[in-house]
Amino acid sequence: MRIRFNHLLQLCILTVFFIAVALPAHAKYEPLPGEGKKIEIGTEYSFVYQFDKKPQLGVSILKIQVVDKDGKQDTSLKITGDSGMPSMSHHDTGEKEFKLNKKGTYLLPVDVVMPGGWAVKLVFRKEDKVIYQGIITFDI
Repeated sequence: MRIRFNHLLQLCILTVFFIAVALPAHAKYEPLPGEGKKIEIGTEYSFVYQFDKKPQLGVSILKIQVVDKDGKQDTSLKITGDSGMPSMSHHDTGEKEFKLNKKGTYLLPVDVVMPGGWAVKLVFRKEDKVIYQGIITFDI
């Protein structure tokens, strides 16, 4: 009986070890400067973000314009956003894809349901590969 317990314990320890090694490191999100400031994504792209109105209780639209290294508007990226209150995870929206409007602007509704500190985590992908992660923070 003791031998079976030791084998089971060893198996559990190995399982935990392999899970810890196999999982990716916690994602790092670069804190973003204020609205309207150019943010570089490597050497190929840059973007500017702004809200349609100052965030307040209710829905505000987060707008992102992406340009390539030549300054031409680019709509080839997939951008997702996850908004919520870092201090209260039950308000998080989960990862939602930005929609493109006819002008080539990426749009994401951000629903602010209560006063406090809010964050929107952004993930930019090119051909399903993450090329940039940033976080916008604001207070209501």
